[in-house]
Amino acid sequence: MNPDMDYYDALKAELATMAGTMLGETIKVVSARPLSPEEAIGKPDRTDFPILKGKEVMVEAVFRDSRAHAFTDMPGNFEGSLQDILELELKDNLERAVFIASFNAVMRHFGRAANTIHCRDKEPRTCAEQLPDFIRERFGAPKIAFIGYQPAMIETLAKTFPLRVVDLDKDNIGAKRFGLVIEGPEETEEVLAWGDIVVATGSTCVNGTLPSFLGEKPVVFYGITGAGAAALHGYLRYCPCSK
Repeated sequence: MNPDMDYYDALKAELATMAGTMLGETIKVVSARPLSPEEAIGKPDRTDFPILKGKEVMVEAVFRDSRAHAFTDMPGNFEGSLQDILELELKDNLERAVFIASFNAVMRHFGRAANTIHCRDKEPRTCAEQLPDFIRERFGAPKIAFIGYQPAMIETLAKTFPLRVVDLDKDNIGAKRFGLVIEGPEETEEVLAWGDIVVATGSTCVNGTLPSFLGEKPVVFYGITGAGAAALHGYLRYCPCSK
């Protein structure tokens, strides 16, 4: 996977502009750490979310009084200044998650992004239950190319719309879930061509694939990871229960 570094360069430039003179203030610390599943999403009423199965971790970044989250498949810890964030090479999913969570936190601090903290407990189910109406009100009855594995959303959408799902997790690929066979990344181009709209995880900000989903078809990014990028670029985002 080759992340689109031009995309990250644009985010870094925006972060540098927002930070201004704070870049050199080393006492202004951005910290990021992986959260435990219960810290991240509480006690939801289902157990098949990737974070509860150990497939993902949630990183939290704190800038002054603002917090933000991002998902990644690489746990780790980081603490440093905004200048340190800008100097990250973004060579792997951990560094990109630290950068994206930090970007989201700074966007929130300056009032440019909201809903950067993951929902908890029963809220993921509420979120999924409201998604079909969100889609129907904006797009009618589309065929949906769904990117990522969010089981509550997939289960709800599969009852209402034609749906195909692409995921990176080898344990999901080829498995039948909710009446659908989960497809692998090699099928992405075909699935995107098939769908009328794309519903993609904001975690594509971390794995570097987000630009590949921006084309002629409408895209809805779901979740907290893409909060800052969606606010900056005007992407349609669905994350109604986040804080």
